[in-house]
Amino acid sequence: MLNSLFRGTCAAALISAGQMTAAADWSLDAGSSKLAFGSIKKDTVGEVHSFESLTGTVDSAGTVRVAISLPSVETFIDIRNERMIKHVFKGTELAELTAQVDMAALEELPVGDTTLTDVEGTLSLLGREIGVETEMFVARLSERKVMVSTNDMLFLGVEEAGLTEGVDILQTLAKLSGITRTVPVTARLVFETDGETAQAVPVAEEITQVTAVGDPVKGKKVFRKCSACHSLEEGKNGAGPSLHGIVGTASASVEGFKYSGAFQEADLTWSADALAQFLADPKGVVPKNRMAFRGLKKEGDIANLIAYLVQEG
Repeated sequence: MLNSLFRGTCAAALISAGQMTAAADWSLDAGSSKLAFGSIKKDTVGEVHSFESLTGTVDSAGTVRVAISLPSVETFIDIRNERMIKHVFKGTELAELTAQVDMAALEELPVGDTTLTDVEGTLSLLGREIGVETEMFVARLSERKVMVSTNDMLFLGVEEAGLTEGVDILQTLAKLSGITRTVPVTARLVFETDGETAQAVPVAEEITQVTAVGDPVKGKKVFRKCSACHSLEEGKNGAGPSLHGIVGTASASVEGFKYSGAFQEADLTWSADALAQFLADPKGVVPKNRMAFRGLKKEGDIANLIAYLVQEG
């Protein structure tokens, strides 16, 4: 059901996320998240739609709130969008999911691990409070990012959601012989936080986690993108500093290398998580740095490269 999806997604996301940073609030990454639903008209024509605007948070107490902008519905036909907003959603601006999750309910997920979890919550939609249970797939992408998705296809009953009258009007206006009254729904929600972890993972343990997730053999190939400027040989600097033993060290600490002001002011410790964030977005983590490197786009490449750095360091 649509509600089960929303509620389940968020709750699951932060049952696991909560263990990672119990003192920090989590926010929905709208650009990486998607809520989609399908419809079938005239018994044979299937179409996919979505909501383009989602916002959400999970606070340190485990309270989940996700807002779905109903006017952001996208069916790829303008007149149908307008009719759904007016007749199906009746001009209502938001549907809201709320749930309470136990931040200590699940054992902390290592980076790269996944789990399945049963969750429950409430969706407020057109004046109705709908409670549902569902199973969600949770993946910990990094120390500060969690992805949650529907594990199975969910279905929204039009009557259950109070949408029958609006769908009847759509069918009449479009002169259709029929519109399905059970709607399949899927979701992918990504939550992230900028907060500090409540309990920092010791470097030795973090290294163990990274090497378990990443493949140093594949990481050696990824390192080719770095080798023009960096060496893994201790004391051998090039256009960039040596990366020998970098995991666990302070930024701008390699002897004999002249760092830019941006790195001198960064005050970072190159934990595996900090490296992962930097490798994904160098300019975002250290603004105004002089590196030509624009970052790695694939999570797998990042994990593999860090595993290689650990192995060679």
